[in-house]
Amino acid sequence: MKKFLISACCFFALILSVNAKLKVLIIDGQNNHAVWPKSTIMMKQYLEESGLFKVDVYRSKYTWKGDREKQYLALAKAGATENLKDPKSDPNFIPKFKKYDVVVSNFGWKAAPWPEATQKALEDYLSNGGGFVSVHAADNSFPEWKEYNQMIGLGGWGGRNEKDGPYVYYNNEGELIRDTSPGGCGAHGPQGYFPITVRNSNHPITKGMPTVWLTAKDECYAKLRGPAENMTILATGKDQNPNPPTNRHEPILMVLDYGEGRVFHTTLGHDDYSFEGVGFIVSFLRGTEWAASGKVTQSLPNDFPTAEESSSRKFILKK
Repeated sequence: MKKFLISACCFFALILSVNAKLKVLIIDGQNNHAVWPKSTIMMKQYLEESGLFKVDVYRSKYTWKGDREKQYLALAKAGATENLKDPKSDPNFIPKFKKYDVVVSNFGWKAAPWPEATQKALEDYLSNGGGFVSVHAADNSFPEWKEYNQMIGLGGWGGRNEKDGPYVYYNNEGELIRDTSPGGCGAHGPQGYFPITVRNSNHPITKGMPTVWLTAKDECYAKLRGPAENMTILATGKDQNPNPPTNRHEPILMVLDYGEGRVFHTTLGHDDYSFEGVGFIVSFLRGTEWAASGKVTQSLPNDFPTAEESSSRKFILKK
């Protein structure tokens, strides 16, 4: 009887571990992209609809650019906030990172610095095996925070320049370039549809993707620079505007190691129509699963974009 009980307990423990959902924390509150209250809910819904994730949102008390999509603010269930004309540091911004398998940042340009203890907590969390996902303008954030720049590998704007590291990109001959020349950091042309070229088809995030596929309407970030250490570029994009900021293939999807932790960095996600792109949705879901667990169990959907045709899914909020 005793052996039976032990076996039964082990069996049910195994079932629970197999069915356990990955725990995700989305952090937000200050982003120059006014879509952020809505895009947080979009990402939360995408993650939960997959059946793989359980999602919480932690928001800074002082928010910025939250007016345009204010009807989405309460849906995050993140408590009362105060929307300000300018970003302001929240001394009580202290997420419990260790409770989660992965943290997704929906912060952006000009986000006010976090308390030093919170910065150190994220550093320790990642160093000890946590996961982190940087979405679009999250790579604009915190230019003075050295370890954050190590986490994301490449960043834009915020006064970054050659002191922060090289430009990293692929040239038109397919060579990976680390360019240490002096200059500013961060640029993009008008929004549009642009081709993504997969540079590493063996990684779990990009495995099975077409070699080239089209984004939804989005910004093609360019001239990013940073330490770019322990970083692998999974895919690049090339701006199709008549006068693009650069004539080269810029990093769009990246993965990094930070201590024992894993980081997925995507520059896609400018506005709600960008978040509706199937290329964004699939790479985001796969990237979050990989950052959380080190593996990807999701197959490529039938509506994934091709080199000739973009693909989007109209977002419908689930009540």
